[in-house]
Amino acid sequence: MTNYNLFIACWMAIGIGAGAYLLRREAPYGRFSNTNWGPMISNRLGWLLMELTVMVVFACRIPFGRFNWHTPATVMMALFFIHYLHRSLVYPFVIRTRGKKMPAIIMLSAMLFNTVNGALLGTWFGHFGRYAAGWYLSPVFITGTILFIGGMAVNWKSDYYLIRLRGKGETGYKIPQSGLFTLVASPNLLGELIEWGGFALLTWSLPALAFFVWTCANLIPRAIANRRWYREHFPDYPEERKILIPYLW
Repeated sequence: MTNYNLFIACWMAIGIGAGAYLLRREAPYGRFSNTNWGPMISNRLGWLLMELTVMVVFACRIPFGRFNWHTPATVMMALFFIHYLHRSLVYPFVIRTRGKKMPAIIMLSAMLFNTVNGALLGTWFGHFGRYAAGWYLSPVFITGTILFIGGMAVNWKSDYYLIRLRGKGETGYKIPQSGLFTLVASPNLLGELIEWGGFALLTWSLPALAFFVWTCANLIPRAIANRRWYREHFPDYPEERKILIPYLW
């Protein structure tokens, strides 16, 4: 357990360093994708493989035959898998990115990230995490679950709004004009941050905290880069829209 916790602490430190790097240089996927990072892969296939990885690795760390399924841990794992089943098996097939590609190195680095985090979380739930039935009534579980579900709803609603913003066959970008997009530059990213912050809270575990740290390291720089990109490419982009929350920037 000591080595496990030490590794997680080091992993979080690496995540903070990665976040600092991404504040200076945009990760080359989506609107920032380019061919300077080596071989390219289908955007849809890349999303599928890198998001599926975390579920497979997580599941491999669970001793299914002797696991006690009648504890709050089962609900926690179900929430995790609901997010990633959608992210890996639904989202890649509804995004309108026909013909778009991402660098293979981005997919591979995301798979590495998901392998480590999936292994850490799977190890926690499979071998260390013990939750009594009373955990359901604990303030951290109730608050964390509300945050997780609320954040996931914001994330999904915002993502699908962006998808519908493109007509069939379109691959360009438009300024989002409704919902939380009138207040925040990237409410889809904000929702995901709230989601995994809630997960760290409801599980009250070090690996979930590490997952949240890495989520912040990836999504906060992305949100800042998205707003900067909109302002550079659309002169009429609303100045008052912030990065993640109204007073963060």
